[in-house]
Amino acid sequence: MAAVDECTGTAPWRSVSLTHVEYPTGDFTGQLLAYSSLLPVFILVGFVTLIVFKRELHTISFFGGLVLNEGVNWLLKNIFREPRPCRGVHATLTTEYGMPSSHSQFIWFFFMYSFLFLYFRMHQTNNARCLELLWRHVLSTCLLSVSAFVSYSRVYLLYHSWSQVINGGVAGSIMAVAWFIFTQELLTPLFPKIAAWPISEFFLIRDTSLIPNILWFEYTVTRAEARNRQRKLGTKLQ
Repeated sequence: MAAVDECTGTAPWRSVSLTHVEYPTGDFTGQLLAYSSLLPVFILVGFVTLIVFKRELHTISFFGGLVLNEGVNWLLKNIFREPRPCRGVHATLTTEYGMPSSHSQFIWFFFMYSFLFLYFRMHQTNNARCLELLWRHVLSTCLLSVSAFVSYSRVYLLYHSWSQVINGGVAGSIMAVAWFIFTQELLTPLFPKIAAWPISEFFLIRDTSLIPNILWFEYTVTRAEARNRQRKLGTKLQ
């Protein structure tokens, strides 16, 4: 159900600070959903931060898939040219077309790719099998809930119809599966060669695709190095 009963509702709209996302004034639920609509922006900022500090090829590939997904969404919108459900309600829109929803397509790409990565790419190397499965299930459930929340916000705030949101989710999911297969089958075998390029070495770009669980690997290596340095420091102080 939308924030107002009809597109011609009298509820005044206000935008979230420094953004063009609008919600009905005095509607706490609408305000919360408006902030949830900004999640794709936060995700993109997070990816840029990861790429700058981690410089890992699979992360770069994931980000490239998100950018390609946005390009496909722009193409689909200009093919279907279906207008948004309530013209004139919002003062600022990046595009007049609404099919498919870019927010929905983005967030479902992110969820589906993350889901595939968690269950088919990451493998724990220690014996904590039950704990490993638990955190994967919890994280997947949280991502699924966030994706549904963002998608619903676009309907509630009168930016899209249900069909536009659903089609966006389907398009994003299909794109995620295709890009995951492309990355795993075609790009991943090339990552060692790409990481060995002089330009990759200059920018410290690395390939961790052969490491089963990068989080566990980095944790154990960092802990071992910290203990080794602490032991050396203690020896010098004696």
